[in-house]
Amino acid sequence: MRVLLTSVLFYIVTVTGAMAQNPEYQGDHGDWRVFTHGSAESRVCYTISRPTQSLPANVNHGEVFFLIASWRSGDSEEQPSFRAGYPLRSDSPPRAHVDSDRFKMFVSGQEGFLETPSEDNQLVQSMRRGSTMRVEATSTRGTATSYTFSLRGVTAALQHIKQICD
Repeated sequence: MRVLLTSVLFYIVTVTGAMAQNPEYQGDHGDWRVFTHGSAESRVCYTISRPTQSLPANVNHGEVFFLIASWRSGDSEEQPSFRAGYPLRSDSPPRAHVDSDRFKMFVSGQEGFLETPSEDNQLVQSMRRGSTMRVEATSTRGTATSYTFSLRGVTAALQHIKQICD
């Protein structure tokens, strides 16, 4: 269920054209942008950020971002996920680091997720306290990558999501 929810969200975020309803921009909070999609109980609220640094610099990383999503229906609240611009290696899953806190994710295609809602909560709390987060990942080709995300504004963005998705 957890993978499906964020995969559906990624589809919503990236699909364009007449058949797709565009996400609604709700505002910026530091380095995080807030969007909603859908209405009533099907409304999804999320905040998204792109890395401030992508290493190694000499490779094509594609579209990389980190997001935290909540569903008005209550299916998930503050679910963090990492999205790489390339397929991730499942036997070398992404790892998120905020200060001394470490979180190992599992892989689903180009996405990294935490195993349980309690781990989601721990990572989000670390993000609220921290100033930067580093995510390390490995492509299916074996390329080791590292991304630095600014956490400036993440707390305000999550408060905004809570207001518009409750």
